[in-house]
Formats: sequence, C-alpha cells, structure tokens
Amino acid sequence: MSSKPAAKKKPAGKGPGKGPAAKGPSKKILELLKQSQAAANEEVEREKREEEERIKAEEEEKKRLEEEEKRKAEEKEKKKLKEKERRERLKKEGKLLTTKQKADRKRALESAQFVKQQLAGIIDGTIKLEVKDKAATKEKTEDGDDSADGSDAENNDASIDLPEGQTFRSPVICVLGHVDTGKTKLLDHIRRTHVQDNEAGGITQQIGATFVPSTAIKEQTKCVKNKIKLLLPGLLIIDTPGHESFTNLRSRGSSLCDIAILVIDIMHGLEQQTIESIGLLKDRKTPFVVALNKIDRLYDWKSNPRRDIEDLLKQQPVNTKAEFDRRSKDIILQLNKQGLNAALYYENPDTKTYVSLVPTSAVSGDGMGNLISMLISFSQSKLTKRIIFKPDDLDATVFEVKAIQGLGTSLDVILINGTLNEGDKIVLAGYEGAIVTEIRALLVPHPLRELRVKAQYTELKSVNGSIGVKVTGHDLDKAIAGLNLHVAKNDADVERLKTYCMKEFDTAMNRIKCVDRGVYVQASTLGSLEALLEFLKQSKIPYSNVRIGPVVRRDVMKISTMLEHAPTYACILAFDVRIERDAQELADQLGIKIFQAEIIYHLFDKFTAHIEDVKQKQREQFKSIAVFPCKLKILPNCIFNKRDPIVIGVEVLAGKLKTDTPLYVPDKDVIIGKVTSIQTNHVEKEVAKVGDEVCIKIENMSSDAPKMIGRHFEETDMLISHISRESIDACKNYFRDDLEKSDWQLIVELKKVLQII
Repeated sequence: MSSKPAAKKKPAGKGPGKGPAAKGPSKKILELLKQSQAAANEEVEREKREEEERIKAEEEEKKRLEEEEKRKAEEKEKKKLKEKERRERLKKEGKLLTTKQKADRKRALESAQFVKQQLAGIIDGTIKLEVKDKAATKEKTEDGDDSADGSDAENNDASIDLPEGQTFRSPVICVLGHVDTGKTKLLDHIRRTHVQDNEAGGITQQIGATFVPSTAIKEQTKCVKNKIKLLLPGLLIIDTPGHESFTNLRSRGSSLCDIAILVIDIMHGLEQQTIESIGLLKDRKTPFVVALNKIDRLYDWKSNPRRDIEDLLKQQPVNTKAEFDRRSKDIILQLNKQGLNAALYYENPDTKTYVSLVPTSAVSGDGMGNLISMLISFSQSKLTKRIIFKPDDLDATVFEVKAIQGLGTSLDVILINGTLNEGDKIVLAGYEGAIVTEIRALLVPHPLRELRVKAQYTELKSVNGSIGVKVTGHDLDKAIAGLNLHVAKNDADVERLKTYCMKEFDTAMNRIKCVDRGVYVQASTLGSLEALLEFLKQSKIPYSNVRIGPVVRRDVMKISTMLEHAPTYACILAFDVRIERDAQELADQLGIKIFQAEIIYHLFDKFTAHIEDVKQKQREQFKSIAVFPCKLKILPNCIFNKRDPIVIGVEVLAGKLKTDTPLYVPDKDVIIGKVTSIQTNHVEKEVAKVGDEVCIKIENMSSDAPKMIGRHFEETDMLISHISRESIDACKNYFRDDLEKSDWQLIVELKKVLQII
C-alpha cells in the first residue's frame, strides 16, 4: 500500500466557472453543524463567565480576609498598648515587680529580719554565738568548700514559690520533628546514661513513655552553668517520637503535652514534617524548645559532653564556629518565615516571645545536659500553675489501644494529673458508643527491663500522675485512642460521662467516614490506623472498611464483594499487622491483593503500583471499545483504492485518529468500515493528531456489502469517527488522560450528529 498522497493535478478542461459545481454538505448538515458550533461557543462563553465570577469572588474573599486580619492586628496592637500602659502604671505605683525585684525584696526582708535578730541577741547575750556561726561559715567558704556555689545556684530560683502543701507533677514532654533528625537517638542517649552504670533506679520505662527521675536529671545536668534548684519529681517524655496519637488529639481544655522538644537537623534545616510539627504546636498552643541536633557532623567538631555547650562552642576551631554560626542563623531565618522569633538559648532576650535553640548531639551527648536544664527551667518558671499536682482533678488520655497476648485488649494511658485505682469504674468513648467498665489491673514495667510481656510489668493498686500506665479491663477493644478517660463515682456520674463521651465519640467518628467503594484498611493500633486513614484521605484514596488486628478470612470475604463493583479497590492495606495463612490462601483464590508494610509510605507505593497495573490492564481490555473522536477530510487526488480495502489520504481536522476507529459519513448516513492502518511516509503510527496528513486503510468489518467511493460516498464528503455511548464511557473511565479539552468538546458535537443520549 502506498502511503504517499498522489501529486495534486488540476483536472483537464475544468477551471473556475467551468464544469459542474462540487457537491458540498447538505443544508441539514450545515444547519446542525452551525447549531453545534453555536452551542459550543455558548458553552465556552458560559465557562468564561463562571471563571470571571469565581476569580472576582476569590478576590473579594481575599480582600475581606485582609481587612479582617488588619482589623485583628489593630485590635491586638491596641490591647498591647493598654496592657503596656497598665503595667507602667502598676510599676510606678510599686505594685508590679519583676522576678529580680521580687528576689531583691525577699533578700531585703531577710536582711532586716537578721538585723532584728542581732539586736535581740545583744539584749539576750546570744550575739556571740551568732557571730561565731557566721565566722565559721565564712572560713568554710574561704577554704574552698563549693557549697556556696550550690546555694547561689539555688538562689537563682528563689522567686519560684510553691503554695504550701502542694507539689509539682512531672511535666509531659513530646518529641517532634522530621524523619531521621535524631528523635529516637535523643531518647536513647538519655536511657543509656544510667543503663551502662547499672543503676536500676536511674530511668524507668513507662508505658509508651520514658520517665526521667530527678536523680537522673541531676546527673545529666552536672556540666551546666547557672543551675537552678530542681523542684520537679522528674520528666515524662513520650517515648514514641512524632506519635500519631499526638496528631489526632481532639480539641479540649488541656493538651497531652505540657512542653515539646522540636528536633531540627542542623545540616538540613526545616523539612516538611518539621513545618507540620510547628503548625501542630501552634494549633495546640504548646510551648517548645528546639534541639539543634547533629552538631557533631560539623566539620572538625571537637566533642566533650562533660562541658557546658556554650563553653564548648567557644573552644571549637574557627572554621567550625563559622559553619555553626552560618547554619544556626539560616535555621533562625527559616523559623522567622514560619512566624517564630528564635535565638540560641544563651542569647535569648525574652523566653516568652523567643523560641530557644539548644545545640545538641544525640550521638556524642554534647548539649544534652543543657537541653534537659532548659526544659526544667522553662517548666518551673513558665508552667508552675499548669504542673501543680491535683489528686482530685483527673486528666488521663488514652494513648493507644493494643491487643496483647495474655492480657487481651489493654489501654496505654498517659495519666497527666489525678489518681487511678484498681476497681475504679471508668468511662471512655468507643466506636459503638460509650464504654463503661472497671479497671482490672494497673500495670507499670520494671525499670530497664526488656523481657516478655508476662514478666515485664508490675501490678499496682494505685498510680498518681504524671505517669504512663497500662490499664486492663473488659470491652476495651472498641476504645478510641486520643480521647479522655474518665472515672465515675456513682451511677448518675456514669450517665453524665456517657453523654459527654458520646459527643467526643461523634467528633471522632466524623474523622473515619467509610464509603461504598474503597480499599479495606487494617492496622495494629488505632493510632496507626488513624494516621493511615488521614494519609489516604490526603491522597484521595477511598476506604470502604477498617479494622484493627491481623488479616483473617472474614476480612478477605468482606472485601471480595468489591470485585463486582470496583475491582481496582478489591485489596487490603495491612499496616504493621500479620496475615493469617488461610486468609492469604483465600485471597489468592479470589484474586484479592493484600499489601503489607510497616511504613505508611511503603504501603502507599505498593498500592499506587497496583493501581497503575490495574489501569494498564483495563486500558488493554477496553482499547477496542474506546473510540477517539475525530473529523477527517479526504485529500483531493489521494484516492489509491476505491473498493474494500479503501486506501485514501486524509487530513485530521479535529480530534485524534487511531487504529480500529470506525468511520462514518454523516451526509450519507453510512458506516464505511474500520481504520486498520495509519501511515506517514511508509511508517506505521498508532495515532494521528490535528493537522496531520496521513494515508489510511479502511476495511469492512460487518456482514454488509463493502462500501465503495463514488457509489456509497463521495471524495468531498466529511468523515467522522462513529462513537457510541459505550465508547464514550470507556474513554471517560480509562482514557481520560489521553484526551484534551478540545477532544471532549468534539465528543459533545458528535453526540448531537449521531443522536447519542
């Protein structure tokens, strides 16, 4: 078959005004084409008007928001000025004292009291004893006793007054940051300090948290300058960095964390999850300290974990200090872009308005003491009211719901404040309504033990906050992590708390909305399930059912119904759970895919690869059904064979012409056959686009008599692709990305010509 169109020759004896006029489209067809063109123009105009209206509405909304922001800023500024004026007035009246002024005032009162005692001693004859004791103290100090330093250090915190009869609880600290910034390593270093010294009481592993007692804090902060008096019993650090349950905490009066550590890699600066963590902390209004980690990776860094980090930085080589200054300033600038004032902790002008950056190395231990000291200082100075222990004010959050062999379903609870007792009647939210049960056991682990579950925990009758504790009881399998746990004192209290929990339950259920067609999701814990569902929601992947626990036969049976409705989603996403053998065998028989992974992103990659594979198979399956829209004009003097198979040269006026496209002549209402070959310069091609001049072969594919040029249609007739409702649906479902907007407009036009509903 020759594919090169013949040279255009002017027929002999026929010029302008000579011979019969060429037969054009009928008036009916022209009228239809005009109507379709007018409709298309109206559609374009309508879309243009809608776009203009949308842009105008967006601009108005933007302007309104800007005005609102401006108004709020003005109100905030006015409020600031009023507060400043009030403080100035109080200061003039002597009613407002700074921390330093309070300390000076206290020392003045103590001095006055001392003078008064001395005067009383002169009268009683006891002044000699007082002077002797004072002289002895002076001699002891001059001899080099370092107790004076300790007393001075304690006086640094003299302004912290704890109400009589009250104690502090341990502040709850969360560790957040991007992947691989050293969050886990940070906690590993704290644990390792006393594990290597074999001090059993050094650090206690709590449920889902690490408790750092006061003895360990004192050991860690030996190298720190300007130490303050330690009033806290310890620190409770959430042991799962960036835990999903922290993200999924519902809005309530108090947050799970009192203060957070935001870990930033000094070599990489702010990364995606770092920025997300900052947004999360802002939303929760949680104060935080930045650990500027991995300083040991600075070129020529000289490590010494026994020195204060400020002094250690001064001793570094010039090039190392220059690199540290450059990188730390870059990170401060990046934090400024996130709306945060930041400064190195020893240069911080105001801890209320500036975030403190503490240089650390979780590998070498440099700066770790300063980080812990910063947390203690901030907690004791800024969070005093928040961290007072209140036995009757229960504040407990369900951290995780876990099914453990030998214990059944248990709750990992962070008890922030108050007391839990064995036998207490607890009320908490569940997927099928409020759960009311009794505490069967309160379990805490032995310190520094890595044993099997049965020997790992110690049972207690009562626990006080702040602590991480494992709670066992009946009917806990449907509990929701991230919500509060309540203790009911009587039956009336139970009903009130059930109503309250149902409100929290409704809020939680709004986050887990299943659809009719979607994947089946399973996870090991509710926290990880919620995190995965949130990720799927952002990725626009629907889910039809969810469950916690291993994949069993009934899970496969449930998702098998999806094979009829949406085969693409007939699969199970198993996040950090095992797959039972009989479930895998049934899945293989039914053709159900089960994707298993311990990392969300790996699971997502496996599923997207599956989607692409299914789409490719469906494209191959519907390739013969999908008909692309096109308009063709037969090129003059390019008819190479008039009979079946018809071989002609054509130009693509609109749309796309591909092989297996049935062609139709609108003027004659006849289907002439299917395109079986497309060539350009004797080279085969699959698709011809607008403006292409190609040679095509058309073969008869029906039982009707073959069509012939000159008898069934003419050289001047326009050819269009013969689309149908079935072919349009196939294009929509499987070839949408292959067609452009103009192609879909052509489909609308051809639907009218072919009278397709």
